[in-house]
Amino acid sequence: MNFLNALNISGSGLTAQKLRMDIYAQNIANSDVTRTQAGGPYRRRLTVLQSIDEGGFKKALMQASSGLGYSPSGLMDKDWTVNSGGVKVARIIEDTSDFVPVYDPTHPDANEDGYVLMPNVNRTQEMIDMLAATRAYTANVTTFNATKSLINTALQIGR
Repeated sequence: MNFLNALNISGSGLTAQKLRMDIYAQNIANSDVTRTQAGGPYRRRLTVLQSIDEGGFKKALMQASSGLGYSPSGLMDKDWTVNSGGVKVARIIEDTSDFVPVYDPTHPDANEDGYVLMPNVNRTQEMIDMLAATRAYTANVTTFNATKSLINTALQIGR
């Protein structure tokens, strides 16, 4: 793996985790919205992450073994693929769980029984998910900085 590839992998993680945090913030901000342009309450959104596979370990093993003059065919019948290309947000989906009925007969969106359908957003769960995304973002920053430090050390040795 070259240095720029390592920086690109960390950068893709930073981008994906930042978008996850944005989606969680949007969910929290809309947790009381009972009317949307589409009609009905706001529906919680989720991100679907997908690995960006550039061949992984299996490809690297094949390239290395071809240079040595043999093929490790016994190892090749297994799937040794490792995520070596980073991550991306494949899509943003809506949570299809039920809306939460809340009794409030004075609310303008209340039905004839006095219940209002509230968004399917649990603020506590959103904060927990936001914390996980923040930790993943921080881990990617640490990896990015460690790679930069490694590059600087290698350049110092080369002087």
